[in-house]
Amino acid sequence: MTKETPKTPPKTTDAYPMRINKYLALKKISTRRGADELVIAKKVFINGKLAVLGSKVNETDVVEVKRNKQKEYKYFAYNKPIGIETSSPKEGFFPLGRLDKASHGLMILTNDGRITDQLLNPKYFHEKEYVVRTSNKLRSNFKQKMEAGVNIEGYVTKPCKIKILSDFTFKIILTEGKKHQIRRMCANLFQEIADLKRERIMNIKLGTLKPNDLREIKGEELSIFLNPILHQS
Repeated sequence: MTKETPKTPPKTTDAYPMRINKYLALKKISTRRGADELVIAKKVFINGKLAVLGSKVNETDVVEVKRNKQKEYKYFAYNKPIGIETSSPKEGFFPLGRLDKASHGLMILTNDGRITDQLLNPKYFHEKEYVVRTSNKLRSNFKQKMEAGVNIEGYVTKPCKIKILSDFTFKIILTEGKKHQIRRMCANLFQEIADLKRERIMNIKLGTLKPNDLREIKGEELSIFLNPILHQS
């Protein structure tokens, strides 16, 4: 009869000492691969000393991970008045897109450079809504001509949505943003613009915001705004 050797109790998964990458993963600070990258980047310290790949951690050791502070992104709705150039009234923030000097209404200010291309690049489609007042009465075929696309110096604008509000006022929703596009479209159709106001960019509305005032975009409103921008390809 063979005598059995007592089996060694299995080690627990969090037995010390353990490798630094396993420790950081156990503490949910990073994945193991991510932990290795932090060590290589010299961001990890054990008892005040720089960790290296394969360093071991004891239960009583003090482990520090020094990351660069993540930039806090902010977004503001701004009501640009007539008569000023497109600029930001808030230091460190820049406008997403433009409104010419004679136009007024909603602009979005941010310090988030990640979303500039996604919001402004013409290959992406984001609705912008304007209310426009003309000096001369709107022609009977104005809505039809505008919605179908207007040739402005060799470029035919994409289809848009027009709602006639009165003989001299209409609402337009664009998904592109050529320079002075609405003014050029109207000029091509012999309509002279007296006032142009942007009221909406995607889900962000101007609402009751007074000229030259700011309001922070946050919460659900911000989530709805950012989701399609950050996830488009």
